[in-house]
Amino acid sequence: MNRLIQYASLRPTPWKNGGGVTTELAMSPPGAGLDDFDWRVSLASIAEDGPFSQFPGVDRTLVLVAGDGVLLDFGDERVVLSPSEPLVEFAGEDPVHATVHGQATLDFNVLTRRGRYRHRIEPFVVCGSVPLPRRSGTTLVFLADGESLSVGSARERLALVRYDLLVLDGEQAWTLESAQATVFVVDLIAN
Repeated sequence: MNRLIQYASLRPTPWKNGGGVTTELAMSPPGAGLDDFDWRVSLASIAEDGPFSQFPGVDRTLVLVAGDGVLLDFGDERVVLSPSEPLVEFAGEDPVHATVHGQATLDFNVLTRRGRYRHRIEPFVVCGSVPLPRRSGTTLVFLADGESLSVGSARERLALVRYDLLVLDGEQAWTLESAQATVFVVDLIAN
């Protein structure tokens, strides 16, 4: 079943470790918690320096949506998440310390439980009408930037505004349409 999740209807909650806030966009299965979900998608704000919450057994992808950037210290490696390098993948059990550069960042998070699901995320720009690339039975469409996005199939048309998420199940073909939008397409693949 396809679901449109409107960001304006959601409320932020504290991070698992209490060090920041996040707005959960979607999680599966229904009723799961932070320790037993199969997959989870959220929009989090990093406003100050500090550690990330750990999620053992989970693979994570973090994509910068807004802000100057953040330095992620993994102990033996440092990665700068910035507008020019906006995506990083890492294991949920990795200890990560964030150092914010300038203003707070807003970050799109995809988490999948290892052994149950894996994910692939593709950011791209929509200008006009383009087919939605799908590589799995469940595809997420997140409007990261732009005023609006229309997502249509032969049977229905849905309208998204900034930070809305669309969960698409099934194999039908979809088209994305916008004057100008940045979209993150996430394919969720069951193992």
